[in-house]
Amino acid sequence: MNWTIAGTLSVSPASERSELLGEPVAKALAALPAEDRDRVGVAPIDPELADTAEFCQAYGSPLTASANCVVVSGKRSGEVRYAACMVLATTRADVNGVVRKRLDVRKASFAPMDIAVELTGMAYGGITPLGLPSDWPILIDPAVADAPELVIGSGIRGSKLLIPGDVLTRLSGADVLADLGR
Repeated sequence: MNWTIAGTLSVSPASERSELLGEPVAKALAALPAEDRDRVGVAPIDPELADTAEFCQAYGSPLTASANCVVVSGKRSGEVRYAACMVLATTRADVNGVVRKRLDVRKASFAPMDIAVELTGMAYGGITPLGLPSDWPILIDPAVADAPELVIGSGIRGSKLLIPGDVLTRLSGADVLADLGR
């Protein structure tokens, strides 16, 4: 693919660079249908520049093309429920509105970093929807779903995935929710 959002990144097909992916991400990518797998790129980055604002500034990738994956949790009848939320970096997930209702919990909040890292097997700052626990819903804002190109985490801080939004919508557990990003 010709990535218009890559800035100064050197993008390769993700399926050819598994060393740039977190282990659960590499496994999930390998399980994608070929037509989706072939549309995912990966680029190495400085791990110190993994946070979205610093990444965009350093590599010339537009902030409007970056999507963040945040892990959210809530309890219902003593059971902790988790979800991943994909929103554009220019918005915030409506955790106590849209997400709380979707998870059917009284209160939802961002999962503590150490728990999110432990449960996903991914690095903080690199958590991505590919390779998440199979019982988690992946809640996707329509702006993310409709994006022709996105920059997202790769499971590690030393690279970024480049992926079309429609590939994310076909992941197991994906649910496009209106007004998720605000």
